[in-house]
Amino acid sequence: QLVESGGGSVQAGGSLTLSCAASGYTYRYNCMAWFRQAPGKEREGVAAISTGSSSTLYADSVKGRFTISQDNANNTVYLQMNSLKPEDTAMYYCAARMRWALSLDPRAFAKWGQGTQVTVS
Repeated sequence: QLVESGGGSVQAGGSLTLSCAASGYTYRYNCMAWFRQAPGKEREGVAAISTGSSSTLYADSVKGRFTISQDNANNTVYLQMNSLKPEDTAMYYCAARMRWALSLDPRAFAKWGQGTQVTVS
């Protein structure tokens, strides 16, 4: 199970930190990622992290502003979002997959959380 938290409303230029707590067979998850979906748009990958090496991958639209990190002891992945823009407004989802390779393709992930809303005005 993946449970996201930390969403909310913030003014442009502000910051938010999202958390994704994993439970159950977490040892199976070798890649964790954050996705987002705005109304009327397709779900897009934001950032991914390898749970083993901590290697990361970012979408161009968030590079330099967002940081993905993990706390393996607590099976939690974070997304630190700085310099937020109105176009960052979306439902943010945490996802996990067993394969090691980093990916921002939503089709590559089978496990999903319920999402947390981020609104930037």
